Amino acid sequence: MGGRIAMIDTENESGKLYCDQAVFDHVSIGPPFSVDKYIGAIKEAEREGYDVLIIDSLSHAWSKAGGILDEVDKRKGGNAFTSGWREATPMHDRFIDTILQSPIHIIACMRSKTAYDIEKDEKGKVVPVKKGMEPVQRAGLEYEFTVVLDMDNIRHTAQSGKDRTGMFDGKCFVPDESTGRDLIAWLNLGADIAPPQHFQAPVSFPAEIIPPPAPQEISLPFGGPATIGFPFKETEIIEVWTKAGWPPGGILDWVANRHKKAPNLLTEAECLKILEIFTKTYHEQIGGGNKT
Repeated sequence: MGGRIAMIDTENESGKLYCDQAVFDHVSIGPPFSVDKYIGAIKEAEREGYDVLIIDSLSHAWSKAGGILDEVDKRKGGNAFTSGWREATPMHDRFIDTILQSPIHIIACMRSKTAYDIEKDEKGKVVPVKKGMEPVQRAGLEYEFTVVLDMDNIRHTAQSGKDRTGMFDGKCFVPDESTGRDLIAWLNLGADIAPPQHFQAPVSFPAEIIPPPAPQEISLPFGGPATIGFPFKETEIIEVWTKAGWPPGGILDWVANRHKKAPNLLTEAECLKILEIFTKTYHEQIGGGNKT
């Protein structure tokens, strides 16, 4: 397919061992393996205009020092759910959303471990039963991807654990360059379509929320009624906007007017300031009438 390739390496720079296989740029992530390090590297690859990004591996962001399980352990206190996962789950969700919403083709590698289930044997005794292999990451994460290939470490063969393309179902094969060519050909099957047009009647905005005279058209790699693209505090920002009854499409106009860039390019400080403005204006609205 051509294009520029970048690699995020958490395996002690072992990715450099494959420099004879392809031309790629390499960045190494060391401990602590926080999701923010991964997110920062992914965003930098996007800014630099890479076409393909390889991440080896996602497992460190889950089980190694500084990963999600480590963050839960730091916070859990007496209750892992209320004190640990309550904060760690949004961190992990933000990490996975960054991958899924990226405009770059991403190949993500994960370590695997033996999966067990608890069953009763013929004597009625409860015993662990080996159920194959599973990735070292949050349960079910593999189903977020378009194609999941389970690799055999001995024969280096692959079988699909999930395949939206239908090209690999039921096959056992050794991946090579043709695998990538088949995938990109499948991705290019779709036809180009015109961007959706949005029409909205004139509305009244709160004092500080004024749309631009000529609303800008913002190109975002993702979007939707519940996903605007704010990299920080998105849920809280959208929740306040929705509670206030302000028009759904107006939030993009407001960001374009104030910051001259798309929501996914905002800094953490800018997102926090937006949340502060929306919250303050909303409380003024419900306390003292709608200010226009």
